[in-house]
Amino acid sequence: MAKSKDRTWIKQHLNDRYVQMSQRDGYRSRASYKLLEILAKDVLIKPGMLVVDLGAAPGGWSQVAAGLVTSSGTVVALDMLPMDSISGVTVLTGDFTDATVFAQLLNLVGERKTDLVISDMAPNVTGVRDVDQPRSMYLVELAAELASNILLPGGSFITKVFQGQGYDEFVRDLRRVFNRVSVRKPDASRAKSREVYVVAKSFIGRERIEDE
Repeated sequence: MAKSKDRTWIKQHLNDRYVQMSQRDGYRSRASYKLLEILAKDVLIKPGMLVVDLGAAPGGWSQVAAGLVTSSGTVVALDMLPMDSISGVTVLTGDFTDATVFAQLLNLVGERKTDLVISDMAPNVTGVRDVDQPRSMYLVELAAELASNILLPGGSFITKVFQGQGYDEFVRDLRRVFNRVSVRKPDASRAKSREVYVVAKSFIGRERIEDE
């Protein structure tokens, strides 16, 4: 039965139009089109920007970001999994919750604050929602905390979130530290998936958060 399900998934994957488009366009992942759709509505990446991509492997989002910041900008891609190099992207391998890896990230960012943090992270799923949802929300909250530490005032944050326990509270918390928060469901996101993308714009700044 498991082999039959695997064959069905492989067939559906290969017939997926976004998979076919990614092969045609040279993107490493169909997820590239999720980010492209989001950016078509929210123009958040411009030449010269500094973008940090969390959970970047295999690199589909980093490819999109690198093309948009151009050679005058910088993309820093971070993932626990190894990732092949991409022109214009600095790849850092490790867990950003590790103090050493976080220090390396800060060193790469330097004194300049980040314009945009993007995250398409997801945990390894078990298929048990009561287990997977808390794991997912934990990652999302960590990504948001990192963003609040490295974003410049006015910067933006895009993250994948699975709807379920903790989702509403997370969106409310973001609205306290970003002036505008929207939720997107790109066409490239599979309809049966509970994933949505939260787009938070105009960060109020770490100093203002700490003063409140």
